[in-house]
Amino acid sequence: MALYEHVLIARQDISAQQAETLNEELKALIEGAGGHIAKIEYWGLRNLTYRIKKNRKGHYSLLAIDAPAPAVKEMERQLSINEDVLRYMTVKVDELDLELSPILARRDRERSERDDRPRFDDLEVEV
Repeated sequence: MALYEHVLIARQDISAQQAETLNEELKALIEGAGGHIAKIEYWGLRNLTYRIKKNRKGHYSLLAIDAPAPAVKEMERQLSINEDVLRYMTVKVDELDLELSPILARRDRERSERDDRPRFDDLEVEV
């Protein structure tokens, strides 16, 4: 089987839960065709660089896929007729990167830096 990375942008009008459901449907489709999804990352609602079908934002998802080519072809066919999907891109890779993507790693790093800052309650004031 071949290895792929797949990025999907869904419309801003759908909820985060609907975007997650779309990812689960893709997982079921790939696994039903004999493939395996190694990683699914939901990146959240992000700004688009330019408008796509009158949308300024989109729900981004990244999938790491180990599947035969016909399964990926069927997944792309399903996505092309889905009205909630703005864009998708599938790239064949030599090996799957199962670590946290740079987008989520940066978000986690920013959260940890915010948590490390001293809070007002932690400051000691001399009177």
